[in-house]
Amino acid sequence: MAQQRTEGPLQAGMAQVDITPPFPTHLAGSGGGDYRPARFVEDPLYAKALVLEAGGKKLCLVSLDLTIVTKEWTAKIRQAAQRQCGLDPEAVMVHVTQTHSAPSLGYFMLDEALETPPEFEWLRGGEVRYFSFAFERVVEALEQANGSLQPVRWGAGSGIEGRLAFNRRGVTRGGRVVMPPRQWRGPLGPTHIRYLEGPMDPEVGVVCFQRPSLEMAALLLHYTCHPVNVFPKSIVSADWPGAWAEAMQRRFGRACVPLVLNGCCGNINPWSPFDPDYVPDHWRMGRMLAETTHRVLETLTFREEARLDYRVRHLKIPLREVEPALLEEAQRMLSKHPVPARRQDGGVEPAWMKAASVMSVHLLRQREPELDYEIQVFRLGDAALIGLSGEPFVEGQLRLKTASPAHFTYLAHCVSHYVGYLPTREAFAHGGHEVETRYWAKLVPEALDMVVDAAEELLFEVFADDGS
Repeated sequence: MAQQRTEGPLQAGMAQVDITPPFPTHLAGSGGGDYRPARFVEDPLYAKALVLEAGGKKLCLVSLDLTIVTKEWTAKIRQAAQRQCGLDPEAVMVHVTQTHSAPSLGYFMLDEALETPPEFEWLRGGEVRYFSFAFERVVEALEQANGSLQPVRWGAGSGIEGRLAFNRRGVTRGGRVVMPPRQWRGPLGPTHIRYLEGPMDPEVGVVCFQRPSLEMAALLLHYTCHPVNVFPKSIVSADWPGAWAEAMQRRFGRACVPLVLNGCCGNINPWSPFDPDYVPDHWRMGRMLAETTHRVLETLTFREEARLDYRVRHLKIPLREVEPALLEEAQRMLSKHPVPARRQDGGVEPAWMKAASVMSVHLLRQREPELDYEIQVFRLGDAALIGLSGEPFVEGQLRLKTASPAHFTYLAHCVSHYVGYLPTREAFAHGGHEVETRYWAKLVPEALDMVVDAAEELLFEVFADDGS
């Protein structure tokens, strides 16, 4: 890991390569036993790469229009970046926007020790035939970006858009949490919901890279919301990150590469439970974010030099122990039905999937009682880019933003490997999808606090000699 801090003229290279899957690739966003072979393409998926160089240092951000990336495939991407682009693997941040209308890069849904028949490969969240297809194109994007380094001016700024993202944990009369539906059921709305458990983050962060000709070379957007407008249809879509990117390229041309850093949206959805007129529309969401982006761009001050730096830290986070009654129920189900039972629509019975998910937590904990969790921090001048694995609740992101020594602090979730949700401690008392013991909710309640504390320390380390 590089330690020297130097400032110099900034160069940037950028590229995007199509990774839209062929029919009938499974779309990985359901998180359960729903089989979703791609039917048609609403909008394409891309692998996007941004390489930055200044003062003898290089950073690389890879943003993928996919649902999940696993540790195995992140390692392969970093190895390719080192071998073919001369990048330090720790200086490569691999982020998926987590659109739920795309495949995954790697198996992530069930523990590897839980055997499933080959015809149920998709239950693991992905299909190997897509992995190599996507990986080759990610590497192509890396090579193109690294080979197109050119002098740029850059600027960063933020706006606010509070009409598009909402806390998705509705606390009911009895104090339990439910996920509000997209639309009202009945004329009086969700009268069983008393309030939303937590906040959202309205910040629209923008980092702009401009060629000497004043043409837009690349744009980086930070916003925080689950990309689930198109989900659960079997339709390929990059959802709102793709819609924003398309709007930016219509405005600035196809030579501009727009990348998204989707923030810590583990408990954030794009619909208000109290809006009777809500209609899922990722194009509308993309347009509104594009309008805010354009207003931010009009305020930016551009610089030709930048200080680049980066750090990585690994934490050992304990896995939660499966409740005895829940484990016994799962063992009983899997003993009675060792092979998944299909539904008429091609999916798998929910009871079997629940048992398999619970058993996966148990098997993983037996083999590896602690999860190796990675945190990345990039420095670009007075801006910090933080990469967190899994789906942290937005409260953790807000803590980091308010404590950060950087002038701009933009986070990306679902970075480097699959972890599952990182709820707040308080959320466990309310229950709900994100905290029930499943493979997507397998860490101890203090996990988010551990991650935020370590990320804050790393931020201060990277900005230790900041004079601004």
